[in-house]
Amino acid sequence: MHLVRSVRRVVWIFTAMSLAGCYTFQPARQSDLIPGRVIALDINDRGRVALGGTIGPELSQVEGSLVSMDSSEYVLHVSGVHFLRGGEQVWKGELVHIKTDFVESRYERQFSTVRSVLLGAIAVGAVAYVAAKGLSALGSGDVSGPAKGDTSAVTTRVPRRP
Repeated sequence: MHLVRSVRRVVWIFTAMSLAGCYTFQPARQSDLIPGRVIALDINDRGRVALGGTIGPELSQVEGSLVSMDSSEYVLHVSGVHFLRGGEQVWKGELVHIKTDFVESRYERQFSTVRSVLLGAIAVGAVAYVAAKGLSALGSGDVSGPAKGDTSAVTTRVPRRP
């Protein structure tokens, strides 16, 4: 009974992951940018200098939900920023105005059918494996110590000296 519940839990987790799907950023065309969509903007050197004080130094990319866009600026609810030397910072939807002159490239988040199918296949395979082998295939958490009187597994602790 415990095995059945555990397998059900694993199935639900992998199903939720598969339904969430995988998204990738693809180059966006000007006409495709629709308010409410998640976009990413690569920031150029001018933008790094201008936005460094408000968003952060060594800014590489800003990601967020597009509020509006015109010929002079993008307005985003920022969800995260990426930096030149790696690393990223999560934001909570703060409203930011970015001039179009500061943007080198723009991307739009799109659903990736291939990645989602691969994730689903991995999930199905994992569930089938666990169902076929039982939860013991994932390892046993029940490790017993040496039998009473068995001296072959005796360890000695030596205290560290400062």
